[in-house]
Amino acid sequence: MYSQSMAVSSGKAQRKPLPGHGALSNPAGRFERRQIETVDDGWYREEVPETVPLSLEPDHARSVISTNDSPDIPFEQSINPYRGCSHACSYCYSRPSHSYVGLSPGLDFEAKLFYKRDAAAVLERELAHPGYVCKPINMGSNTDPYQPIERRMRVTREILQVLLRCRHPLTLVTKGALVLRDLDLIVQLARDNLIGVGISITTLDAGLKRAMEPQAASPQARLGIVRTLSQAGVPVGVLVAPVIPALTDHEMESILEAAAEAGARWATYTLLRLPHEVKDLFKEWLAAHYPDRAEHVMSLVRQMRGGRDNDPRFGARMRGTGLFAELLRSRFHIAARRLGLDTQRAGGLEVGLFRPPRPPAPQLALDF
Repeated sequence: MYSQSMAVSSGKAQRKPLPGHGALSNPAGRFERRQIETVDDGWYREEVPETVPLSLEPDHARSVISTNDSPDIPFEQSINPYRGCSHACSYCYSRPSHSYVGLSPGLDFEAKLFYKRDAAAVLERELAHPGYVCKPINMGSNTDPYQPIERRMRVTREILQVLLRCRHPLTLVTKGALVLRDLDLIVQLARDNLIGVGISITTLDAGLKRAMEPQAASPQARLGIVRTLSQAGVPVGVLVAPVIPALTDHEMESILEAAAEAGARWATYTLLRLPHEVKDLFKEWLAAHYPDRAEHVMSLVRQMRGGRDNDPRFGARMRGTGLFAELLRSRFHIAARRLGLDTQRAGGLEVGLFRPPRPPAPQLALDF
């Protein structure tokens, strides 16, 4: 377990943020039988490191395409090149996935990362299967395919190269500026209507971004990505995600206006989701960074979640319920319609061009 920064206020131990990290602690996952609680008794305090070391290990996957039948998710297939994410967003709903490998959704999720080393080769085998049916594949639904380690590992780029060779449609969602490294591949896919890109923008406030999304690209850099992709002819949109009441919701219209000015073709939004361990990690982050409004934020969250911190029901989990949720929905649709951003996101990608890769064979194929 990682050591935690501690301060004592009115006799109560409080954690301090570590530079470059969204989580303040490293709680055990919900499947662990043993729980460890840090207590400051005033006698001994362990020396606290300034940073948490990053570790990177290969994830040997027999399959890289995941499927889902969720009615409120606009894709059926997805690929996640990485497990864990060093963008370290405090609110990330994917954090609980680390519990499945015996690690913490807290600092472990940000610092103990896994990459799918053979992803491109495995993907080729899956696409070559005789029963495979071509449907758009999403990248970025769980962890960001363009987080900083992609610069060195290049797993996402290798996957894009396979999809381009096979003329396979995909959607990309990211908040990483590294996506522009692969502009050469993305432009080729866009020429045949094989790709749609979504850039996630949570806030235009650089200070809030640094606290909430420590290692992600700046708001202005993300708008620059939208502008570059749009000018290159790539269909690009913006996800105002997540909308956090009393913290970022007042920026909704400003984000949409900036996105439209940068060339976005569509926009959508999702409400803050706090599943499983995320709710406690996010409350801890709020108490450290915004103690003056922490309770107000969570009160509004509960108003939109049926009195709970989270509502996992399909249909309700993305948008929420209640008066405040309805107000957000109305504000978004009015602004999106006014700015011409209310078109269907990345709809109608081409599937008819798909050409499955040919597996190596000892005998030459008979082509007529």
